[in-house]
Amino acid sequence: MAKEIEGIQVDETVDITDVVCPVTFVKAKVALEELDDGQVLSVHMNNGEPVQNVPRSIKEEGHKILKLIDNEDGTYDLLVRKTEG
Repeated sequence: MAKEIEGIQVDETVDITDVVCPVTFVKAKVALEELDDGQVLSVHMNNGEPVQNVPRSIKEEGHKILKLIDNEDGTYDLLVRKTEG
């Protein structure tokens, strides 16, 4: 279900606030693998370890980090564009 966040068209959203590292990255990676190249995933995650580790891990996989949004409630939304893998 596509939606728009801060002017960026988001194709899929995954909420990883209910899991702990390192499962957070695994769940985000699986969601990315289900997208087509060029599509955007929004990863809803908690502050702390997920914010420190998930963006770095996704970038290491070769995907493009578009934006990290602080929701000011202890959670963040990470917008990622899937690149050819």
